[in-house]
Amino acid sequence: MAEVVQHRIEERIPELEQLERVGLFTKKEVKSIIKRATALEYKLHRLIVNKEDFIAYIQYEINVLELIKKRRAHIHYHFKRDEIEFAVIHRINSVFRRATNKWKDDVQLWLSHVAFCKKWATKGQISKVFSSMLAIHPDKPALWIMAAKSELEDRSSSESARHLFLRALRFHPDNKKVYQEYFRMELLHCEKLRKQKEELEKAEMDLGEYEFSPEILSGKLAEVVYSAASGKLKEAEFVISLLNVAAIFDFTKELQDSILQDLQANYTADSLTWDFMAKRELEAPGAGEELQTAKGRASDINRREERCCQVYEEGVKSLNTEPMWSCYVTFCLERLKRKTNVEELKEKRQQRLLGVLQRAHDSSLLKEDYYKNWLHILLSTGDAEGAASVAMAATQRYSQSVSVWSLRLQTLTQLGSADVGRLFQEALTHVHPKESLPLWQLQFQWSVAHQSPEETEAVFKRGLLSAVAAVSMEIKESYLDWSYSTGGYKKARTTFTSLQENRPLSKAFFTRMLAIEKEQETPKMNSLRDYYERALQEFGTSDDDLWLQYIQEELGPLGQPENCGKIHWRAMKFLEGESVESFTSKYTLMQTGHL
Repeated sequence: MAEVVQHRIEERIPELEQLERVGLFTKKEVKSIIKRATALEYKLHRLIVNKEDFIAYIQYEINVLELIKKRRAHIHYHFKRDEIEFAVIHRINSVFRRATNKWKDDVQLWLSHVAFCKKWATKGQISKVFSSMLAIHPDKPALWIMAAKSELEDRSSSESARHLFLRALRFHPDNKKVYQEYFRMELLHCEKLRKQKEELEKAEMDLGEYEFSPEILSGKLAEVVYSAASGKLKEAEFVISLLNVAAIFDFTKELQDSILQDLQANYTADSLTWDFMAKRELEAPGAGEELQTAKGRASDINRREERCCQVYEEGVKSLNTEPMWSCYVTFCLERLKRKTNVEELKEKRQQRLLGVLQRAHDSSLLKEDYYKNWLHILLSTGDAEGAASVAMAATQRYSQSVSVWSLRLQTLTQLGSADVGRLFQEALTHVHPKESLPLWQLQFQWSVAHQSPEETEAVFKRGLLSAVAAVSMEIKESYLDWSYSTGGYKKARTTFTSLQENRPLSKAFFTRMLAIEKEQETPKMNSLRDYYERALQEFGTSDDDLWLQYIQEELGPLGQPENCGKIHWRAMKFLEGESVESFTSKYTLMQTGHL
């Protein structure tokens, strides 16, 4: 091993001599580099090597490269790069290769090598790195795309990029992203050729026998990619994504028209097609004269939106589905949210949205989320009767939805309806008990605001009967808080006493009672001990923090420090599993004042 390390260090001598000779490094710095490099080389030649050692070696060499770069800039010396930097870069590439051969599955290591090659202008090496990486990781489409982009952008080789995309499609024939990027690459290549031709024509250069193919310049290769992609993946969303890519380039009008025709002919059974076609109407050019005034611009926007709605109307006629109506409602909502100072336009948008919401609801195809928007608009316009009617219709359509019932109850509470109390009971019969907690919390809030304390307490007691542990525990905590806020300490203690044997119980229930006790002018230590002891009966086998809090309480001004040893002994006896180790380490930290 020592001979190999010595040989590697001797290989460095020419570059180090050059660094010293040209004044980039001092003799002392060169010795320091040799010493550090020797230590790092020894780590790489141990019987059991670590990835971290390779990374440390590479990072050290990169730091040396960065320092050389800064020193060159400082002394304005720009010669002998082949003898200095090239040798270091070659060595780093060699270490990267050794590391990636050892840890082939570490994609991040491969990508670090690629990033290094890009930064230090060893672009010829990038292809080799990608080739080796893809031989081991052909199952990752993102790496194929990255390799192809690198060929196109870093090496300006569209042929290599195309070859990589075709290989990627052999491994991933149904991958949308690969097709999208392949399509984009062909268009970028076409754009580049068009620019080259334009510049050559401007310069009036004689091209001799070389000719730019009209088919390639018009984007025929991209059209071939589209045909293959749309034949393999028959989805409207995918076709639209390719159309959006084509729209970026200004020479693709024919291609865009072809894709549009395909979309309209073969994908009308998908709501996304109608949504896309409708929104295209917004981009249609407007009348120039009208756009001079705010009212004229508003009139033009309104006409465009009307044209969009006509397309949506055709869509819901031929495709009367929930996704189609959702697209229509979403469009109307987006337009209503757009700011405008023209009240007439705002009013038209609102009326249009309300009409679409009503029709979607009448067709029983309005999604649950949109009822909230509908109610918000009706309440903001002061239509209380309409809001109450929509809220009722929503709960009839989605009778098991907690959010819809909450929405109806909040709406009726806001309107001051007398039926709220009865509706809470009705809601709880429809909603699954495991999801009923938000309704209970809403009922508590309403009862506190609108009912007497006796009626509110009756609501809490009804909630305590819930068979769902999470709901019951949360209600106990809320009941305790309410008791303290309405009846003070005495009422809270009575509530706690009545509930402490009523399982299931949560830790928060006990910690809240401890907090209430500590808030009193003269907290009673005996009461605090009772609460801790009762909490430990429930959680003493697993909650090490509870034991530590108990000990800290005894060490406080109200406690008796001599009790701590006994509590510690009990904790060690009762705690189980990993909690014992956690308790021991935290107790040690507490004793040394670090906790």
